[in-house]
Amino acid sequence: MDFERFTHLTFDCYGTLIDWETGILEALMPLMARSAGTFTEKHLPHSVTEPNDGRSMGESGAPTEEQVLRLYTRFEAEEEAGDYKPYRIVLENIAVRIAAERGVELSEADRAALPNSVGQWPPFPDSVAALKGLKSRFKLVILSNIDDALFAQSNPHLGVEFDEIITAEQLRSYKPRKAHFEAALARLDVPRGQILHVAQSLHHDHVPAKEMGFSTVWINRPSRLTGTGLAPPANVRPDLELPDLRSLAAAIHSN
Repeated sequence: MDFERFTHLTFDCYGTLIDWETGILEALMPLMARSAGTFTEKHLPHSVTEPNDGRSMGESGAPTEEQVLRLYTRFEAEEEAGDYKPYRIVLENIAVRIAAERGVELSEADRAALPNSVGQWPPFPDSVAALKGLKSRFKLVILSNIDDALFAQSNPHLGVEFDEIITAEQLRSYKPRKAHFEAALARLDVPRGQILHVAQSLHHDHVPAKEMGFSTVWINRPSRLTGTGLAPPANVRPDLELPDLRSLAAAIHSN
């Protein structure tokens, strides 16, 4: 890839820069451990159940991390597919729906635990140093399925000032709809050939970005949900695949 032609790097945040799997599990697993009940079969993918057993659990009937994340992935996609609602509400609804599969009823405080945890979700170990290095050469832009106030809690963890922040709240639209990418073209006021989109999720980011003619880099980070991360499967071919942001910074530096 010829990095010389790019002036702007646009980033998905959660899953790409921020380790949201860890943050989500730290918020949800204590809530799910409150009952000895089991998930119902209807939402558990066959791939995470034992043969002839629709309710494979961890020790003492506790749900596994993979089961919780697979339900999170399914419910998030459903919540974002309908009429727009703030991401804080999306997160509350996801927690309630996962708990219902567990036979757990959440209090008002419990419902707020997941959105209230966003500010504590950690950056990946390589994110801050890589972003600081990239900032010296490019304009850096966030394209995220998040609320403004929630991203404002994550931004200090990333160590750089972004040149533009484009959120679902501003657009009243969630990726994989194309509004984030349309807004990037309008606000940055540069040809799309000067913009490189960097993201983990093939479904949320690479599909719409490639459909609109953007160049993309797939940051294929290790995930508890191998192959997709917290996203439905997608059929798309990014321009470049790298394991982390450090590798992107190194590739650009050597270009």
